[in-house]
Parts: sequence; structure tokens; C-alpha cells
Amino acid sequence: MIAKLTGLVDSIGLDSLIIDVNGVGYLVHASSRTLSKAQTGGRASLLIETMVREDAITLYGFLSLSERDMFRLLTSVQGVGAKVGLAILSVLEPAALQTAIAVQDKGALGQANGVGPKLAGRIVNELKDKV
Repeated sequence: MIAKLTGLVDSIGLDSLIIDVNGVGYLVHASSRTLSKAQTGGRASLLIETMVREDAITLYGFLSLSERDMFRLLTSVQGVGAKVGLAILSVLEPAALQTAIAVQDKGALGQANGVGPKLAGRIVNELKDKV
């Protein structure tokens, strides 16, 4: 299981980046917030959430423990996959997300791509006691 990667940012895409760690390039998906802080050719250190499926091993990168932990919480909700989890973290930093869940602000969650009113309600209901 990969838990952390430190290396040079080889390239940055719309929803991912490639980190070169001693000559091996790792494709890491990340929120737009994380991607905006990375610079091509610059050094990066990301905490990694590794998801293993039958057809793929996918890496998701985060700058902080709180961001990674919120991603884990979000993806524990039925209907919230990794893509939606990253979309939510792209519009709300972890502290703001915790606040939105605590005060049951479905509108704040609905700002993320792929999150409609029904899913926002499910996220708030399932996570209100966990944040």
C-alpha cells in the first residue's frame, strides 16, 4: 500500500499530476486545490490514498491529513466515489466542509460537480455525527 510520495512534479493535468520519484512516474489524482499548489518541476510531498479495484489501482493525493481524512469520510457515504469526493474537496477546504456538514448546509456541498440535492442530503445525514 502506498501511503506517501515525495518527488518532482513531472506534469499537471486537469484532475491529476505525475510525480517522479527516483525515475518512476506515479499518476496521482487530486483536488483542484491540491493541484493549484503544485508546480511543474517543483518538489511535492503528498499523502496518498490507494484504492484497489479489480481492474485498477488508483492513487489519490492530499497535502494534509485533514484533507485525506475528509476524503475517506466522504467516500464512505453510499453514492460518493473518489471523483465526487475530490470535487467536494475542490470547492470546500476540510474545515469548511466540516462546518457545512455540522450545520447541515446542503447548498455548500451542492456547489461541487456531481453533487445534487439528494446526494448532499445523504452526505449531511450520514456524516453529521462523524465530524
